[in-house]
Amino acid sequence: MINPLSADAVTDIMMEFIQSIGIGVHEAELPHDTFLPGVSPRGASLLVDRSRLLYPGDLLHEAGHIACAPPERRVLFNGNAGDDPAEEMMAIAWSYAAALHIGLDPAVVFHEHGYKGGSASILENFRRGRTVGVPMLQWLGMSYLAEEAAGLGVPAYPAMVRWIR
Repeated sequence: MINPLSADAVTDIMMEFIQSIGIGVHEAELPHDTFLPGVSPRGASLLVDRSRLLYPGDLLHEAGHIACAPPERRVLFNGNAGDDPAEEMMAIAWSYAAALHIGLDPAVVFHEHGYKGGSASILENFRRGRTVGVPMLQWLGMSYLAEEAAGLGVPAYPAMVRWIR
């Protein structure tokens, strides 16, 4: 895992990855009242205000919402990705895989101030091989659990077959 020296370096790495998979990322001045400080889903893109971004890992989580949402719904995002429990679980699994893919410690995404105090539990579950959200990614053909991946000849989660639904 790489350990960037600054929040800006982490933000840059995440923004480059998110853009590389086809999700737009645009720097903009955002109001104080965004759902997550400094980041806001707008349509199929993310708006980022570095001056207000408290936790760079929130970028990957919000990108996960965009990536996992049905295309016809993701273009309607306007500040909040919604509260669908299945999409939340997919965004959690997606952002964990994304952090590993780009060489960041997933604790950057699952920071102590997020997930209603459940970040440590989420990290522990993934580290123990539990795969919350992955069956839904599998259902969408985005990633596969080990047995199914072996049968398809593709790498297993946390590898992703497709980053966007």
